Amino acid sequence: MSNSSTAVNGSQFDGQVAIVTGGGFGIGKAIARALVGHGATVVIAARRSAILEDAADQIMSEMGGTVVAVPADTTDTVSVDELAARAAGLGPLAILVNAAAAPAGLVRNDVASADPEALLADLNTKVVGYFRCIKAVAPVMRQHHYGRIVNIGGLTGRASHALSGMRNVAVVRMTKVLSDQLGPDGITVNTVHPGVIETEHIHELYAKNAAAEGITPEQVEQNFINRTPIRRILSADEVADTVCWLASPASGGITGESLGIDGGLTRGIFL
Repeated sequence: MSNSSTAVNGSQFDGQVAIVTGGGFGIGKAIARALVGHGATVVIAARRSAILEDAADQIMSEMGGTVVAVPADTTDTVSVDELAARAAGLGPLAILVNAAAAPAGLVRNDVASADPEALLADLNTKVVGYFRCIKAVAPVMRQHHYGRIVNIGGLTGRASHALSGMRNVAVVRMTKVLSDQLGPDGITVNTVHPGVIETEHIHELYAKNAAAEGITPEQVEQNFINRTPIRRILSADEVADTVCWLASPASGGITGESLGIDGGLTRGIFL
């Protein structure tokens, strides 16, 4: 059973504060739930306050613990700085999970129909937005000489079929650069690349691909399963469990790395 489904019982994150951007739904919400389950006080952030409040209430009703909903826009530096200050006021800010981004990106893949403004928005939200958050929390983490930063990337950064993958390549580069800068202060920075994950948005992906390929959404899902060595779609809780390990003291020797959580879907070799 996934650890992220257990209620708070006191564990490795006791006394620590975590920020999870994009924490109102999907993978971000699952990560917030898992961190609370391991004892952290979690601040979830996103633009839509109603979704955030609902998510915080649901997680606390399931898990106990403390989840604080803070509306924030990661494309706005002032908003991000206020988010970091709010979190730091709750206790030692030890964990940042950057997950605020459009799940499949906004820009279309075909160069003829791709909107440069949509591509710019993708980069501003996921790359520069992640950077804003890291820049905001780094001084606090440096004071404590400890921190865990996990960036949610995506498998399109390891393939050539999607323009939106540019943002994930940039996140990997930023992860490597900042791991070098922050490592001497006891702060690790890593990226995880979720594959096809069962979330609220996955069936939108199936429908979109089905329309493009002239098949049914069920066939799209089965095709993904057939291409995945473990022959199933992963759950958001499985991503959350991996993120929790990277956010823990046990992962202190791992930094600057990018880890696929895809059931083996990626066939390339990445050294």
